[in-house]
Amino acid sequence: MTSDPLKELTGPTIHSYDHQAESFWEGTRDHDVSQNIAALVRALGPDLPQRILDFGCGPGRDLAAWRSLGHEPVGVEGSANFCEMARAHSGCEVLHQNFLSLDLPAEHFDGVFANASLFHVPVLALPRVLDDLFATLKPGGALFSSNPRGANVEGWNGSRYGRYHDIDAWMEFLGDAGFVPIEHYYRPTGLPRDQQPWLACTFRRPE
Repeated sequence: MTSDPLKELTGPTIHSYDHQAESFWEGTRDHDVSQNIAALVRALGPDLPQRILDFGCGPGRDLAAWRSLGHEPVGVEGSANFCEMARAHSGCEVLHQNFLSLDLPAEHFDGVFANASLFHVPVLALPRVLDDLFATLKPGGALFSSNPRGANVEGWNGSRYGRYHDIDAWMEFLGDAGFVPIEHYYRPTGLPRDQQPWLACTFRRPE
């Protein structure tokens, strides 16, 4: 499959976020993702500042959080409207790039924060995207991902396309890309597993 049919899957997703940018911001601006930020901080260690790529940064909520912690975050986002909002909200650099055609600097970032974004990558493009993220991390750098989990099914949820991985499949994809697992957990905490729809993981690029 070429990139054009794949973009027929991702294009409507980007359009959906562009069209609903303001309502998405109002609905998510107060979400508490401190547990996820803390997971990547644990993997990175205490040194400040560190370069963080917020992959699928949306309107910039987490970019602002990373900057407030003393780090140097950069966003990458497919939605043009989100890019404008993220720059205005966070004051950070935001790259407007489709996930299927990334252009990221080699061995530049200490960490990648992919919060609710990688599940939008069609499975046929996922190995290439993970290779791009591996390449943009410094050796020893860390990647955090949080995705809605499922039984490795792929398809449309309204106007947005997603792939819903289980832990075994996700570990295999990341392992094939060269990443080494650090930890994983399910969210929200304190609930039975069938009420924890989110799978969060950290991985390392080996030295």
